[in-house]
Amino acid sequence: MTRLSGKIVIATHNLGKLAEMQKMLAPYGLECVSAGELGLEEPEEVGTTFIENALIKARFAAVESGLPALADDSGLCVEALGGRPGVYTADWAERHWYEGPEGRDWFMAMGKVEGLLCEQGPDVGRAAHFACVLALAWPDGVDAVYEGRVDGTMTWPPRGRLGFGFDPVFIPRGYDQTFAEIPPADKARISHRADAFAKLVADQFG
Repeated sequence: MTRLSGKIVIATHNLGKLAEMQKMLAPYGLECVSAGELGLEEPEEVGTTFIENALIKARFAAVESGLPALADDSGLCVEALGGRPGVYTADWAERHWYEGPEGRDWFMAMGKVEGLLCEQGPDVGRAAHFACVLALAWPDGVDAVYEGRVDGTMTWPPRGRLGFGFDPVFIPRGYDQTFAEIPPADKARISHRADAFAKLVADQFG
């Protein structure tokens, strides 16, 4: 079995995801470099599932860099919306030219979800979950996939400033705070990414 060691590419241009993943990998002696630092392009995410898109990004970064690559594909799935926004989570937060390549309007995206829920009436169910797939790929074509999930409910208005994306409107099960109100160290233990990462660690370093 191929295992991780040495230098690895974090196949993302999202600074929030990059910081989380670097912190998670820190205890395992890996030298992490981002796709952005290497000047790699972002491949077109044409998959219809989190697994497909995570593999597209990981395989592209591995081939282009000649190094093992780790990619994340994650999103918010709201039951009353048929699982939307799902794999299109980032697309619901449109880019603005004046905010640069990192700029997405997440408040607008949160408003879209809330608006669609409100259209269904005051008794609409607010169950939701964040899904995460971590894909590892090596330049020789070997790859591995790890899936994570955290369940919770949607709330409005947004609360908290500690998270990113849809964090301010998502309350994880068993908590009364949103992901954006929960300290990052606590979120890191219970998040969908943490769930997927625990499975990666068990497989790669266990």
